[in-house]
Amino acid sequence: MKHPQLPSYLDQSETVRDRFARLKQRDVVLEVKDLGKVYKSTKGDVTALKGINFKTHRREFVCVLGPSGCGKSTLIRILAGLESHTSGDVLLDGKPVTGPGRDRGMVFQGYTLFPWLTVKKNVMFGLEMNGTSAFEAGREAELWLELVGLERFANAYPHELSGGMKQRVAIARALVNQPRILLMDEPFGALDAQSRARMQAHLLEIWRNIDITILFITHDLDEAIFLADRILVLKAHPGEVQELIEVPVPRPRHANQSTSPEFLATKARLEALIHPPEPEPDPDAEVKPHMIRFVNVADNVE
Repeated sequence: MKHPQLPSYLDQSETVRDRFARLKQRDVVLEVKDLGKVYKSTKGDVTALKGINFKTHRREFVCVLGPSGCGKSTLIRILAGLESHTSGDVLLDGKPVTGPGRDRGMVFQGYTLFPWLTVKKNVMFGLEMNGTSAFEAGREAELWLELVGLERFANAYPHELSGGMKQRVAIARALVNQPRILLMDEPFGALDAQSRARMQAHLLEIWRNIDITILFITHDLDEAIFLADRILVLKAHPGEVQELIEVPVPRPRHANQSTSPEFLATKARLEALIHPPEPEPDPDAEVKPHMIRFVNVADNVE
């Protein structure tokens, strides 16, 4: 029997169905209602986002995917309160989001660490800015650095760390305020493949051990399937919700699942949504010749 809320391309096990049933019984942390964003330009209005609707439940991991120009980064900046929206509502625990707040942590693709501060001082910064004493902020920073596995590097400076380690500091700095939701805008996009895989595993381990909801922007299909409970797929021009996919790959996740039938079927579905096949060319259509040629006609390669 197929789960009515899951894509029809794949049968789901009872365990997976139970997981999503339990998830939907949890409190709604983030609710986006008919969200729209229109930019003004000299050539007229440009609609970046249109009619975005979704909910994120407590301790859920949601990834957002879509082609370039679909408004992924615009969406997450609106959720973070860093950018205003034109229409609709963003509700966090039922309250409208009107600007940045401690209830949301943000991790960008760039490391955004202060190079003149040590790792520990970087993590302490937000707490101290909000009035926490240096002693208490230091104690909290040490706990979160231990969680991300960087307690030995507390007195190091950002330039002494690898890219993956810098992002772990950025994650600790975002989590030290104990936000309700962690917003991540392609945080591993600048890492090499091995560092990226390690960071994905680190992030899942962190998520398993604390009460946090994660909304994660990515352009990588494998990354989205490996991390997410559900994947929100946007289409471009304007950015609209194309499909909300419940990932059928069982948890806990591990690397060898990438060849499982559930993983491959989900990836095939995402490929079809984001990179639909181009229509077959009309054999009767007129083929226009190339008007400029930069090689000698006698030097053909075909």
